[in-house]
Formats: sequence, C-alpha cells, structure tokens
Amino acid sequence: MADLPVLTSPLLDLPGIRHAFFTRQGGVSQGIYASLNVGVGSSDDAAAVQENRRRAAAHLGATSLVTAYQIHSATVLAADGAWPADPPQADGVASATLGVVCGALAADCAPILLADPEARVVAAAHAGWKGALTGVAEAAIERMEKLGARRDRIVAAVGPCIGPASYEVGLEYLQRFTDVDRAYERFFSAGAGPDKRHFDLPAFVLARLQAAGIGACDWIGRDTRAEPDLFFSNRRAFKLAEPDYGRLLSAIVLV
Repeated sequence: MADLPVLTSPLLDLPGIRHAFFTRQGGVSQGIYASLNVGVGSSDDAAAVQENRRRAAAHLGATSLVTAYQIHSATVLAADGAWPADPPQADGVASATLGVVCGALAADCAPILLADPEARVVAAAHAGWKGALTGVAEAAIERMEKLGARRDRIVAAVGPCIGPASYEVGLEYLQRFTDVDRAYERFFSAGAGPDKRHFDLPAFVLARLQAAGIGACDWIGRDTRAEPDLFFSNRRAFKLAEPDYGRLLSAIVLV
C-alpha cells in the first residue's frame, strides 16, 4: 500500500475491510490545494487531482475510487465497479464488491464511513448540515440494507469535520432544524452574540445514526477548521478570502 498519513477509527478496524480518513498531506497539488486535494470539482490542476486520487486508492490496496458528484442531498447509490469520469449526482456510495473504494469528499462537512462486516457491505456518505438534516445517513443505511446488510450489525465512524467550537451560524439555521424537530435545539449552543449559535454537526450526525439503529458509532474528534496543516476547510478558506479550497477524502473498501 502507498504510505500516506491517514486517520482511522477503531470501530472500522475489521477483518476484510480497509478504511482511511485522509488528511491534506501526501499529494502533489500546489498552492492553496497543497497537497492531497482529491476534489475534481475544484479549480486545481486536473492531472494533480487524478494523481492524488490514485495515491489514495493505492493506499487502500485498490485501483477503483468511486465518488459521486456531491450536491448536499440524501441520495446514496450502489457501485459494483468504477464510475464514469462524469459521475452521477449523489452524496453517498455503497458497495458489496471487492476492491471498490467507496469515497466521500469534504472540507468541513462530515464524512461518514459505514460497514457491516458480516454481510460484507460498506458505504461512504457526505453529510453537510443540509444532507444530515434531510437524511443522508439514513439513506446510506437503507442502501446498504438493499445490498444485504443489517442495521443492527452496521458500525459507523464520522471523520474530520468542522467542530462545534468552529461552526458559528445564524438563528436561521436553528430555525431550520427546530422546524423539523424541536428537540434538535440541543445541538446548538450560545454564540458570540444573541443572534449567533454554535452548531455541533458531528453530534447531530451521530444522533441521527443512533436513532436509525446504529449502536456502534463515533466521531474521530478532529476539527477541520482548527487544524490547517492537516485539513482543508471551506469556512477557513472563506475567512482568508482564498478563491477556492481542496477536498479531503474519506474512504472504505472490501478486501
């Protein structure tokens, strides 16, 4: 396997399954994209992005990295091989096929990796606040079930994403969540002023997973905005007035 600096979750340290939450380190991209930018939707050099994606797949002992054209939806698709260069629109990929790397891209949003080691089904999902609220985690579980998984056996890990201390939002965000369920107010805490709140995205995603019947799930506890040497961050790039930002990869594969 190619040697790249990655983070992992003990929950996904399972026989016949490899996973990684990749950092921004170990790639060939330059400038604001340095160095392991895997986002084909960025304005980075296309050849550099493809080399970075090749390195990530090789780290997992595979050649087929499957990621969707992410649109902050609750759509999760199944893959049994490589997708075309112009991939379908979705925010999650599930597979029961050996060697197909299911990947999710993020740069503050929450990546979720899931596995049923007995049924040998895996999935990766991208959960921003909108996808998390509209049910992308639940959609990933349901797609896995269609491939033979059972939710009482599925384990899940949330990767590097923006942490609650870094995620200040306006009251309109709170309203969007409490319009769905008043109990969601517990994921918001006081911000810098009366019209601001801090939103705990990883806790919200974990709560949705648990409510869907996933008993074993965790967040690896890394805040993308707070660690610029390790992670790309949309919000940090915006604050620095940078024109674009790289994308991180979280991925899982059956071996």
